[in-house]
Amino acid sequence: MFSDREQIALHRLIATFLAFLSVLTTADWLRAGEYTYAMGEYMGVLLADTATTPRGEALDLSGYETVFFDDFNSDTLNTEAWAYRADGARRAGFNSKNQVRVENDNLYIKAEYLNSDNPNARYGEGWYAGMIRTVNEYKYGYFEIRCICSKGGGFWSAFWLNSSGMASKELSQGGVGGAELDIFEAFNYDKKLKYNSVSLNIHVDGYQETRSQRLGSYKANNIYEEYNTYGLMWTPSEYVFYINGVECVRSTFADGVSQADEYAIISLELPSIFTKLPGFETEFIIDYVKIMQNPNYSTE
Repeated sequence: MFSDREQIALHRLIATFLAFLSVLTTADWLRAGEYTYAMGEYMGVLLADTATTPRGEALDLSGYETVFFDDFNSDTLNTEAWAYRADGARRAGFNSKNQVRVENDNLYIKAEYLNSDNPNARYGEGWYAGMIRTVNEYKYGYFEIRCICSKGGGFWSAFWLNSSGMASKELSQGGVGGAELDIFEAFNYDKKLKYNSVSLNIHVDGYQETRSQRLGSYKANNIYEEYNTYGLMWTPSEYVFYINGVECVRSTFADGVSQADEYAIISLELPSIFTKLPGFETEFIIDYVKIMQNPNYSTE
């Protein structure tokens, strides 16, 4: 039985092989080489759970209008646009608004160990990170972040959408009433074969009886040192994930695309098991977040 990511890779492998055969008749050796490399990546997913290069269509925002944009060009977080989320205990540590700051035209979320005598240790001694969400909620649109991911310690950077519908299976209705849409999660830094890649996932039916689709890991450019963009196009009929303006994968999981209002979340996630000793720290650095919508899609 193939997993979701393996099924995607298998379908792409077959399609690429057929395309490879067609170019052999034209002696287009450059294209044949590109197809050979792509087939190698898809075989890697099937055999060793590796990452693949985004190879889909280029992002087209024709007809879309910007409804939200924050490039963090200020001294403090704009709390009319953002709210701190899930402050307090989370997994084996704590979220705190004190771990979120704006400076040098960037948003920073810092993970570190704080002793009890540290004034920023709002919940006592332990590991800390942070999370924020948009104050407003949105139905359909294109959601994008440009950022440098954190690395190490079991922590991971994430940009995702969520909805009040994920409170339960009954409310989520298989995703139609609300879903968690992970535009990217960057937890592959300890995996040699997937080091510079991020993972894409969809979760529905709440957090007690969750159903998930693991869409696979996709390569980006030196993600722990350089800015990359990660985006999601959410329409009434499908989800399309992008990295640096190139399509990674499409999905309609599970019982239909979310028709509920969703909010965007930026988080430096805390692990259940820490892999570093106190003194370690890492940061998630965000250049901007933008949200665009197409007036042709009714949000009522």
